[in-house]
Amino acid sequence: MPSLQPQNSDTMPRTATPPPADGTQAVHRAASILRAIAQAGAEGDSLAGIAQRLALPRSTVHRILGCLLDERLVERADGRHYRMGPLIHEFGLTPAASSQDVRRWRHVVEAVAARTGVTSYLMRRSGTEAVCLLKVDGSSVVRFVPVDVGQRRLLGVGAGATALLAALEPARAEDMIRAVAPGLERYPRLNAEALRAAVALARRGGFAISQGTVVHDGFGMGRALPSAEGTPHLALSIAAHATMVTESRIAAWKKVMVEEVQALGGGRGADGGR
Repeated sequence: MPSLQPQNSDTMPRTATPPPADGTQAVHRAASILRAIAQAGAEGDSLAGIAQRLALPRSTVHRILGCLLDERLVERADGRHYRMGPLIHEFGLTPAASSQDVRRWRHVVEAVAARTGVTSYLMRRSGTEAVCLLKVDGSSVVRFVPVDVGQRRLLGVGAGATALLAALEPARAEDMIRAVAPGLERYPRLNAEALRAAVALARRGGFAISQGTVVHDGFGMGRALPSAEGTPHLALSIAAHATMVTESRIAAWKKVMVEEVQALGGGRGADGGR
C-alpha cells in the first residue's frame, strides 16, 4: 500500500526567552537539540539543519552533539544525520504518565482505525508542541501517514495539535499561538490568524479540522479527550487522503470517534475544549 508522507517537518519557535548565561544554558541548549532531532523523525537531521532550526552557531551544536553522542542520547543515522539514541529509548521504558495514557486509550484508537479505515492517532500536549504517542493504521488502500510515533508538531499544526490548542483557556491559547507563530513559516497556508480561525471552528463544532494546510492532499480531524485533571492534554485524531473525504464520511467519522470515546466512559467533557 502506498504511503504518503509529509513534505515538511516542524521547526522550533525561535522567540523563546534566552536561557541564563550560566551552567544551565548548556542544559537548555542540549534539550533544544534533542527536541529538534525528535521533530525530524526517524531519519534525523544534520548538524547544519539543527543549527538552522535553533538559530545556534554550528560550533556550539557540534560540541553539544559530541556530548550527547558520548552519553548515547543521540546516534548517527548515517554519515551526516543525527537521530535519537538508544538511551532515550531505555529511559522511555520507565513507566510514565504517557504510557498510562496509551494503555487507557489504545483500544479507542484501534477501534477508530478499524471502523473508519483511516490512520488514527493519540496525541499529547507537551509545552508548545503535541507529540504522537500512538498510531494505528487503517485498512484503506492509500495509507496516509503525516506523523509517526514520537514525532512532534507545533500546537495548531495538524488536527490533533489544533484540538489540543483549542482545549486551552482562551488567554493561554493566544499565548501559545504567539509562541509558535515563528515556526509556521514553513507552511504557506498557516499563520497566527489561520490558527485562531481553526481554534474558533474547533470550539464551535467540537472537532478540529486540518485540510491541506500541513500536508498536500491531506485531511485530518481531531477531538480533545476528557481529563479528570481539568484541561484536556490528549487528543484523538484521524488522517486520510483528500480523495477519501466526503461530507457523509466526515459525519460518519465524527460519529465513530464520539461513540468510541463514550464507550470507554469518556464522553463527558470530550468537547474539544468548549
